Amino acid sequence: MSIQRDPDGRRSVRVECEVPGTPEQVWQAIATGPGISAWFVPTTVDGKVGGETVSDFGGGMVSKAKITAYDPPRRFAAEAPGWSEGMPPVATEWTIEAQAGGTCRLRVVHSMFASSDDWDSQIEHTQDGWPSYFVVLRRYLTRFAGEACAQVQAMAMSSSSCGEAWQTLSDAMQLDEGKPGQSISVEMPGGVAMSGKVQRVARSGEHHTLHVAPDAPAPGTLFVGAFPCGGAMASLQAYFYGDRAERVAADVGPHVQKWLQGVFPAEAASG
Repeated sequence: MSIQRDPDGRRSVRVECEVPGTPEQVWQAIATGPGISAWFVPTTVDGKVGGETVSDFGGGMVSKAKITAYDPPRRFAAEAPGWSEGMPPVATEWTIEAQAGGTCRLRVVHSMFASSDDWDSQIEHTQDGWPSYFVVLRRYLTRFAGEACAQVQAMAMSSSSCGEAWQTLSDAMQLDEGKPGQSISVEMPGGVAMSGKVQRVARSGEHHTLHVAPDAPAPGTLFVGAFPCGGAMASLQAYFYGDRAERVAADVGPHVQKWLQGVFPAEAASG
């Protein structure tokens, strides 16, 4: 994966994946508020051209974009202000193509027009981040499509490198070698325990990620990682599905955040 630079100044990155489901099922997951919230971050979508999407990344980080195309179940596009001061607007386009065997090819393209390389790293970091979220998306479409979802978001900033922050997280979770199939259990404040089996441990650029299929406190997906974000950001996102999801998320959410702040106490104390 790499950034594409066109003669007219357009710079873009593209990420593709194959996901299970019909185009209509995939559209629900990538172009509606409940669908996006079930595998990415809590999001609302005003589903029409000229409408707005609002995505809450936690910690006061909210991203808004104006919808420029809404053509179910094939194409969804929006444009957002630059992600940092002085950055040009960023356009995002999703397309869905049906494949043989009951799957779809999903493509996301981020693009902007710029006369310098100043902002290239920002969309490249976004490119590095999508594959890990697509793991959550595939699991949602395979196991939990259409079910109610409630999400827990916890994060902590670190002044260390992403690799060092990841090592700290790995030690706290007793991840050891982190091979798929490994059982892990993490005791958190308030008597909360998160346990399950490792599905995937990966690195893409500076992104270090772990996916776990939990057996407690509820069915879903745990997504843990360390990412570049003005330093290193450590995060744990828990996606719970089913009738108990909302209650479980409300019960465990504060304890998960307290645990993560305990893993990075120096940064929590100075924040």
